[in-house]
Amino acid sequence: MDKPSESAPLRVGVLGASSIARRRTLPALRDLPDTTIVAIASRDLKKAEDFAADFGCAAVQGYEQLVAREDIDAVYVSVPNALHHQWARELLTHGKHVLAEKPLTTTPQDTADLVRLAAERKLVLRENIAFVHHGLHRRVAGLLADGRIGELRHIDASFCFPPLPPTDVRYRADLGGGALLDAGIYPVRLAQYFLGDELTVAGSALRMDPESGVDVAGSALLMAPAGATATVTFGFEHSYGAKYTLWGSKGRLTVDRAFTPPHTMSPLVRIDEQDHAEEIVFPAEHQFAHSVASFADAVRRTRATGTDTGHTAWAATTVRTAELLGRISESALRAEGRKQA
Repeated sequence: MDKPSESAPLRVGVLGASSIARRRTLPALRDLPDTTIVAIASRDLKKAEDFAADFGCAAVQGYEQLVAREDIDAVYVSVPNALHHQWARELLTHGKHVLAEKPLTTTPQDTADLVRLAAERKLVLRENIAFVHHGLHRRVAGLLADGRIGELRHIDASFCFPPLPPTDVRYRADLGGGALLDAGIYPVRLAQYFLGDELTVAGSALRMDPESGVDVAGSALLMAPAGATATVTFGFEHSYGAKYTLWGSKGRLTVDRAFTPPHTMSPLVRIDEQDHAEEIVFPAEHQFAHSVASFADAVRRTRATGTDTGHTAWAATTVRTAELLGRISESALRAEGRKQA
């Protein structure tokens, strides 16, 4: 099969009929110029057909059938976490670019394996952590660089939400469930965003659900080489919260709805100093649209140059995220929480 030209439409397949795919990623892909959703695959044909009707594409029963198709250039992977490595590897082996839902895999070793394979095959591989594509955080980084709160000393970041239905896949230990991989990845990546990738885990704690065997809440303390620290909190047995505070030598900067803002919401940043408080409103943005557009742009650049020029920087951060999540899990003190209602 001839490789498509740089200007040819990007033909996308979808592996897995998940809720996040239907609500967020597929609408963004559908609306992306010069991009076509070709087919969606699910183990459940009825579910695939329901998705296909919504997004004007073909329905495929079974992941193997989609992998083998020659009319697909790239695949969005949204199967349960524990299956990401297997199917992303299969897709890369078959010459497909891959955008995988977070976490990319459930272990640092598997993440590093996919990163190596993508580089060898000169294919684009990305993890769909949408919030890093929102311009809000670049603007906050600009305020930090301008000395608006002085030297950054500490970050407090959290992402928590109420309990899920008992049948939710995130309560399946065998499928890579748990709050650390599902929610903890957000504040951990946020800490990397502002403090860099060379963080270490100074301590962690996980609250375990005795019925499902997965972690339903947790916290960790991270430290940067120069001594700045970050506390990250996550879970799905809380009231909703998604925020971070950057605490500097001259002031504090706080962002609410930091990780999953609606695309119509104009983010608000609050800066508190000793005798002064200020609120700044930034433009609303569609972070899922930005995320899929970034992936599509990387594929088109790779078509033009023959290699993914952004791979090295992206891969280093992604592998480090997996290592930090792994270390948080390995070193955690564990306590048994109440059974899910």
